[in-house]
Amino acid sequence: MIAATTGTLSGLHRRLLLGVFACLLPFGAASAQPAVQARLAPQSLLLDGASAGARLVVVGERGHVLVSADGGASWKQARVPVRSLLTAVHMHDERIGWAVGHDAVILRTGDGGLTWRVVHHAPEEERPLLDVWFRDERNGFAVGAYGYFLSTADGGRTWKPRTIDKDDFHLNALVPAGPSRLFIAGEAGAIYRSDDGGATWRKLSSPYAGSWFGALALDANRLLLLGLRGSMYRSEDGGESWTKVSTRTKATLTGALRLKPDLMLVTGLEGTLLVSRDGGRSVSVDAALKPLTSRQGISMALALSDGGLVLLGEFGAKRLPRAE
Repeated sequence: MIAATTGTLSGLHRRLLLGVFACLLPFGAASAQPAVQARLAPQSLLLDGASAGARLVVVGERGHVLVSADGGASWKQARVPVRSLLTAVHMHDERIGWAVGHDAVILRTGDGGLTWRVVHHAPEEERPLLDVWFRDERNGFAVGAYGYFLSTADGGRTWKPRTIDKDDFHLNALVPAGPSRLFIAGEAGAIYRSDDGGATWRKLSSPYAGSWFGALALDANRLLLLGLRGSMYRSEDGGESWTKVSTRTKATLTGALRLKPDLMLVTGLEGTLLVSRDGGRSVSVDAALKPLTSRQGISMALALSDGGLVLLGEFGAKRLPRAE
């Protein structure tokens, strides 16, 4: 089984789950009422997660935010002021973080994910937000459906709408790739790159016309893209050219987690878990991992300090045993 001893979280993204998982709410259908405390919340749909110091913070349907202080063995449901489907979370440090979701909601926490407050809410837009990323405590971006792009320079207190392309493609994943380089992966093969910290963006030529839902930057120039029908491509030159990676699956790929310099885990629908041991040049099914998953969709994976993994998806949160 693969080892997860030095994992770092990728920026990978699971956005197809918004349209594929049958239990998801339609855009704009969620209530602005507080999330209900639910005993089975750890078994509900969970889409994204992040590390906050020694804690894990994960988000999903009905405004659920769950926090674990023991590597996913147990979960505490946070106090959240909305019931919107939450699609992504980014933790700047062990205290401060942001989550985004349907109804164009953006939430902020200052206590490691235990409580949250609304800093942006625009259900009239009917454009869900799908990813969020902050460079530092003040400067960040949120992206979403139909080309929705917001930026903030004051820690999320105010947000400015921007346009990066005349095409209103869904923007599914924000991917940091160095001090000033960022990528966005989106619908219909859309790939954008910024070399100035997000001030300006350039659309790159895509090797595939289908949608991208996950991406992983290994450094400023090496990038993996993951999407529909098992599509996976690798670039060594900042997205200027691409090489197809054979995945031997038609399942949609949702994300990737880098565990060691050349070791990574790729997640997908239909219980897909693929392993690469050569920096993403090839992937295969790990015989030890296969019996641990069902056919339910996996949105992402989180690495634990003890070498284990936590999977998120249709099934909620599932901890895999320590790798040997």
